[in-house]
Amino acid sequence: MRTQVCIIGAGPSGLLLSQLLHRKGIESVVLERKTKDYVLGRIRAGVLEHGFVELMREAGVGERMDREGYIHDGTVIAYDNHQFRVDFAARANATVMVYGQTELTRDLYAAREAENGKIIYNVDDVSIQDADGAAPYVEFNVDGNGQRIDCDYVVGCDGFHGVSRKTIPETVRKEYEKVYPFGWLGVLSETPPVHDELIYSNSTRGFALCSMRNENLSRYYIQCPLDHSPENWSDDAFWEELKRRIPEETAEKLITGPSIEKSIAPLRSFVTEPMRWGKLFLCGDAAHIVPPTGAKGLNTAASDIFYLYHGMAQFYIDGDTEGLDSYSEKALARIWKAERFSWWMSNMLHLYPEQSDFDRKMQRAELEFLESNESAQKVMAENYVGLPF
Repeated sequence: MRTQVCIIGAGPSGLLLSQLLHRKGIESVVLERKTKDYVLGRIRAGVLEHGFVELMREAGVGERMDREGYIHDGTVIAYDNHQFRVDFAARANATVMVYGQTELTRDLYAAREAENGKIIYNVDDVSIQDADGAAPYVEFNVDGNGQRIDCDYVVGCDGFHGVSRKTIPETVRKEYEKVYPFGWLGVLSETPPVHDELIYSNSTRGFALCSMRNENLSRYYIQCPLDHSPENWSDDAFWEELKRRIPEETAEKLITGPSIEKSIAPLRSFVTEPMRWGKLFLCGDAAHIVPPTGAKGLNTAASDIFYLYHGMAQFYIDGDTEGLDSYSEKALARIWKAERFSWWMSNMLHLYPEQSDFDRKMQRAELEFLESNESAQKVMAENYVGLPF
């Protein structure tokens, strides 16, 4: 089998890249370790930066998003039974869109299938060969049968545990990591959201977040120890703890109900450099991970796709390799800024195990400064809605 670009991973990053390339007449084949239903069954974030929204529209998959998504002009920050709002529209002249990653991925699948995009599921033993040479290829098995794809370029959109990053020799790549000493217990419930915008809450009992997917589907999180499991938390225990961590006026409005999904996600920051080795490019979680504080995970993947898509279009249409040659440098420059923002949000809002009274006072001062200073709110808003590509 022969194609121009072999993409490993049929999550939103791989599908979006494939769709964008197709619209420029560039061929791709996407390999996926799991099934389509498995990919769509993963519960993920749903806050899209304004640049990501524009990229979806450019890919021709923004119609349902624009119809069903929720535009958010700001967000609420709470502390000490008090809350204030950061106005994105006023401070950054931009907004974000709340649209679930599952729905976004569903739209991308529909588009690729409508255009007969080549997606191969249930692949095993993926191996990237000669990525640093002139003629890379990818070997893999499907139902025990060995197959091979020859290509011009390989793109790894296969997540942190995929083969793509590990294909780059350890003598070439350098990894940076920070592991946070807590996780997020998340609950999805078929209940109306408690507020029409997200609420980030700093509490003496730990962090909490009130979020949503649509008018009758809510997503809530509370900070919890890493050694907890979802089974440690009944629905009643979760709701009671959440109420203790958000302002009383919000807690009184909270409508609770049975959870339809409950999970714990550890928090960490991770970046690998470089994001290109020869004819192999890394995108999304294959190259970097951010804490969910600040909603940057899926959005940083989108910025990778933006740079790589334009670089490939520049090469295939104009014969110019400048975009591909500068991909890693451009992507990493933006990634580190997103890492900084997520790190700052996490430090401001979470309760740390060894936190001193001085540390808590610093958090309080940071929150009070953010509330009272328009310039600080402008910086937060500009980062939250998404820095320029």
